[in-house]
Amino acid sequence: MPSSVIRYFDYHEVRHELVITFQTGAVYKYHDVPEEIYIGLQKARSKGKYFNKRISGTFSFERLSPPD
Repeated sequence: MPSSVIRYFDYHEVRHELVITFQTGAVYKYHDVPEEIYIGLQKARSKGKYFNKRISGTFSFERLSPPD
């Protein structure tokens, strides 16, 4: 289901890293994310709401690129 907040996301199972590209073009890497959080994001009807409730403010992160 398309999201007005998140353009794309991917998960690295070994490193437990979730990389999210937002609609603004900004790319962030979230650290120590359990696989069940990634699966929840995949299944969520609203990716933005799931992100705000379960990921934002919960996991450490780094910005990989600025917005376009």
